[in-house]
Amino acid sequence: MIDRLLAFDTAALDAIQGLRCPFLDAVMPFISGLGDGGAVWIGLTLVLMLFRKTRKTGYMMALALVLGLLIGNLTLKPLIARIRPYDANPDVTLLIDRLSDYSFPSGHTLASFEAAAVLLLQYRAKAIPALVLALLIAFSRLYLYVHYPTDVLAGALLGVAFAFLARFAVERMLARRAEL
Repeated sequence: MIDRLLAFDTAALDAIQGLRCPFLDAVMPFISGLGDGGAVWIGLTLVLMLFRKTRKTGYMMALALVLGLLIGNLTLKPLIARIRPYDANPDVTLLIDRLSDYSFPSGHTLASFEAAAVLLLQYRAKAIPALVLALLIAFSRLYLYVHYPTDVLAGALLGVAFAFLARFAVERMLARRAEL
């Protein structure tokens, strides 16, 4: 089972490498960079927290991002310790610097889907640009050969789950505070 999954991951990555062209080689590192350290999502969270009308959404995003950091990046990555695809296939030309952490789950995808899912839960159609950016960041991680498709899928699924959990927790906390 694990062998078939790894074969799928590798075949999918190799197929994506067939898309390589100068335009995407220039754009994908930039798009991926937007997700470095969750910076774009943290910035958006801080902006949302500034305004009373959007503060609750900012709290939800902050909680989701903290969950992703603690569970995804600080717990699952070192626990699973999956090597990066470029370590398994050193013949691939990297467009970004080698990374010092593990591959599973994709932290960029995790943070992106946490934020985009919170926004979708709160604002529906207005959140489509965030979802598009999350999808682009996730794809960039595959294009750049720094994550396997299952790393990205796990990041997306965990991100959505943490968004729902954060929404539930913030709603419950605010309801309890209102009762006091």
